[in-house]
Amino acid sequence: MESLRPLKIGITCYPSVGGSGILASALGEELARRGHEAHFISYERPFRLPWGAPGIFFHPVVINDYGLFKYPDYTLPLSVKMAEVSRDVGLDVLHVHYAVPHATAAVLARSMLPEGSAPRVVTTLHGTDTTLLGRDAGYGPAITHALERSDAVTTVSEFLKRETQAHLSVRRPIEVIHNFFEPRPAKRPREAVRAELGIGEREAMVLHASNLRPLKRIDVLLESAARIRPRESFKLVILAGGDFTPFMGDVERLGLSGRVIVREQISEIEDYLQAADIGLFTSDVESFCLSILEAMCFGCPSVATEVGGIPEVVESGVSGLLVPHADTDGLARAVEKLIADPALRRAMGERARARARSHFSAEAIVPRYVELYRRVCAGAGMR
Repeated sequence: MESLRPLKIGITCYPSVGGSGILASALGEELARRGHEAHFISYERPFRLPWGAPGIFFHPVVINDYGLFKYPDYTLPLSVKMAEVSRDVGLDVLHVHYAVPHATAAVLARSMLPEGSAPRVVTTLHGTDTTLLGRDAGYGPAITHALERSDAVTTVSEFLKRETQAHLSVRRPIEVIHNFFEPRPAKRPREAVRAELGIGEREAMVLHASNLRPLKRIDVLLESAARIRPRESFKLVILAGGDFTPFMGDVERLGLSGRVIVREQISEIEDYLQAADIGLFTSDVESFCLSILEAMCFGCPSVATEVGGIPEVVESGVSGLLVPHADTDGLARAVEKLIADPALRRAMGERARARARSHFSAEAIVPRYVELYRRVCAGAGMR
């Protein structure tokens, strides 16, 4: 049946460390595994995208720094490359992650192609384009325009859907399709990873993974860790998707030297996830928090701030513990509770693993994207 033929999906995301790029890369892998083609179009290859996998293609965007422009332009070269790939391989859909500049470029690329041959545009919002840029008069109208011209718009949480509807004048339907995570097998035993990190048998490994942006509140993370007692009961391992150097002064000031271990730009995250006992996340706002889901997949319960879309991921008291925003004492006490009660920690971890599998696995989420692609290709978008 024609409607069940393999699809050719163009995917554009930010290739650096961050939830949107991780999700986009994983989605491309899963689409290819199901017999579709995933064509990544970006200025760099996404850092978690495998090399040489069947059905996965990368099309680099060349950015020219012309003296005419004060700043290098990315939107126009991206739109030209999107149109070129669409024409050359016959893309069915351009699935863009983040409205600015990706959806803007996709809408422009579509207008460059002959009527009837242009791909459909699906835009997935991940957070900043709504919660930050959407409120900026210099970006908001452009974001709204790109969303209105998309054939379908999705968000990664109900929270982000509400935020988008509240802050952007978007009249079209928005569909919620949560993030997913499909872990690869760890390459090293748990004991080997903990030995490498210098974590003793009686110490809990508390894990934080993020790109260190301001909204991740690394200051609150470190303040909370400094309040955990007894101090020798844990080590905080930070998987940093950026330069941690600016925070080293806080580590010294709070007396956390020897308690905080930093690893930067880690690609084999599964090795560390399976070695962790507790996740700790202290964000001001999160659309979803993929790092919590990654920990859940390995039976690791998290302590986190009760903000944004996190309550859609973690059932507080069941698969983790949620604490009011910026309550450093509350965060520390919650971590202490899980350190002191290994049986509770294991029970929450197993419930977290089961929830990750039932709600946020590739099996649960990827078919929803495929169904959406087929729907918009059939002309039955969400307008």
